[in-house]
Amino acid sequence: MPPESTLAMPEQGLRRYDPAHRPTRRSFDLATWFARLMIFGGGLLVTVYGATEMYGVVSVGGVTLLKWALLFLFVANFSWIALAFTSGLYGFLWMLFFAPKTPALPGGLKAKTAVVMPIYNEAPSRVFAAVQAIYEDVQATGVGDSFEWFFLSDTTNPDVFVAEEHAFVLMRERLGADVPVFYRHRPQNTARKAGNIADFVTRWGGRYEHMVVLDADSFMLGHAIVTLAAAMEADPDAGIIQTLPLIINRNTLFARVQQFAARIYGPVIAAGLSAWMGRDGNYWGHNAIIRTKAFADHCGLPHLAGRPPFGGHVLSHDFVEAAFIRRAGYAVYMLPVLGGSYEESPPSLIDLSARDRRWCQGNLQHLRILPAKGLHPASRQHFATGIFAYLASPLWMMQLIVGLVLVLQASYIKPEYFTNEFTILPAFPRFDAQRSLELFALTMVILLLPKIFGLLLSLIQTETRRGSGGAIRLILSAVFEIIMSALLAPIMMLIQTGHVVHFVFGFDTGWDPQRRDDGSIPFMAIVRRHRSHVLMGLLTLISGLLISPSLVAWMSPTIAGLVLAIFLSWATGLLSVGLFLRRIGLLTTPEEKVKPSVVVRANALIAEMGGARDEPEDGLALLYADPHLQTAHTAFMPRDRSRKRGVMTAEWALAYSKLNDAETVEDALAWLKPKERMAILNDGTLLRMLFALPRMETAIEAQRAVG
Repeated sequence: MPPESTLAMPEQGLRRYDPAHRPTRRSFDLATWFARLMIFGGGLLVTVYGATEMYGVVSVGGVTLLKWALLFLFVANFSWIALAFTSGLYGFLWMLFFAPKTPALPGGLKAKTAVVMPIYNEAPSRVFAAVQAIYEDVQATGVGDSFEWFFLSDTTNPDVFVAEEHAFVLMRERLGADVPVFYRHRPQNTARKAGNIADFVTRWGGRYEHMVVLDADSFMLGHAIVTLAAAMEADPDAGIIQTLPLIINRNTLFARVQQFAARIYGPVIAAGLSAWMGRDGNYWGHNAIIRTKAFADHCGLPHLAGRPPFGGHVLSHDFVEAAFIRRAGYAVYMLPVLGGSYEESPPSLIDLSARDRRWCQGNLQHLRILPAKGLHPASRQHFATGIFAYLASPLWMMQLIVGLVLVLQASYIKPEYFTNEFTILPAFPRFDAQRSLELFALTMVILLLPKIFGLLLSLIQTETRRGSGGAIRLILSAVFEIIMSALLAPIMMLIQTGHVVHFVFGFDTGWDPQRRDDGSIPFMAIVRRHRSHVLMGLLTLISGLLISPSLVAWMSPTIAGLVLAIFLSWATGLLSVGLFLRRIGLLTTPEEKVKPSVVVRANALIAEMGGARDEPEDGLALLYADPHLQTAHTAFMPRDRSRKRGVMTAEWALAYSKLNDAETVEDALAWLKPKERMAILNDGTLLRMLFALPRMETAIEAQRAVG
């Protein structure tokens, strides 16, 4: 085991920056403004055409109030897919004709970069194996001395806390005591992930010119990290440089559908996004490099007035940090063709829903930040896009409901609505059927074209085509993904609508750790989560049949997705189904056929450590039994972590009382609750009381000796 001194954090606050440096105001960027003109201008033209056609559909017989509502909702939803279409088209053409080659590795780096991994109640073996694999890959580039590595723990589970320390000690033994890898644990996860990063920047950021921020499910090749550092050194006005993380290492059907879509369609979408963003881009919170001093000077987050969900700590901090650092004049941009940046995804629809709920609250909080002074217009656009990403679901739902009401009115109810102009006869709610079908077909084409662009690009790229199983399997996989997405879309619509309504009525989402392992959810939990969706589908089906069978045919994807919600959620969460499709070559990706080196190494390390356990061992029992781990735990504890004289929490008092009453360590372990265990782990006095307790067999032997 490394000596205690090597486990301490590095020295703080070694400022090496030029405090007089200010980012240079860039001149007019013709390429970026041309992309904006094409993408936003093109999206506006498509939206105007769609709105005109929709007006022609509903104007037959006069436009009533409900028809105006339908027109408004259609335009709001159609504009969203129109912008995605023009962005995808531009990205496809850019990738086809103008995409640069991946840059070569630099010969050397001048500045120090910290690579930080924030963790919160994650499986330690998975996290530490991933970072070790990334570390080794960076070392293989020859410039590994320019990087130092940090685990920033906000873990609140006492067993996971001790398991993290144990995994870190073992990692240091494998790598050697001189390796610059450090571990820090915060007793309170104040402000969540944003507060975790802020604590690091405040206490140790002055030592590093840049920091690469990972997530607990991140993988990055050494080439990607070194290239980011070189790009930041070469561009002193850059504040954040973002990569495009691809999904990897997934096995359930649901996760494999996401993995395939991200790999085949993601590059085209990211290229279009990068083109119009230019140097006024966004940040997704991980797999990116940040200029540390600029971040420290300008990215302090506000504490929003009022109570959650719209007040309190900012949840989606990454958008806000990008906007603030851009407001200070620093560039924020993406390298869409860099490669070597990966992440994992939720294994089931219910897991995605849990994560999506937190994202929904965070994006809706941006309504409070959108009017902030001095923000770049592009940053406001990023906020607006994120907000509308969740408002689109209730708008879509309202459009369906208004459409059903209009059709029902036309079929069963006598005219009730009059136009604003004076007329003797009421306006019958009629529609132009032929035009309606043509507009529906146009909407479907525009909705699917970004995916078709991604598929075409993948078919053209030899490596991607072969890595996805060949042209035929690639096309079949894309068709399968489109069908699955169509069935899952109405379920997500209702889920996201529920999230929005939930927050409007003032309910906070909290921040539960994400489930990252493949595996199924108990069937009854799936039934409880989706029974309302099935009921909505059945009501829509019955209503449609009462009105018109052709209406049911038109709405069949939506109705089928809702009626089958329980089955779809259960089946797509199964590991066996995903593995079967992989065996027959469907939904495969190049990175799955030839796994990146960091993933192969991380999986091997996890296997060496006995696998990624969902339930860790009893942390206090492990700490009690291992004197070396006790020494390490003491070294990890900052000086200010001891209980101050006169300050006593309820958990500390209860833990003290139970330890004082316990005759053996087994008694204490049986009595102590999780918060009391955390109090012990963070207090030297309580730890000494725990370590002084005898084992039960020792106590029995002592009693026999006395007797």
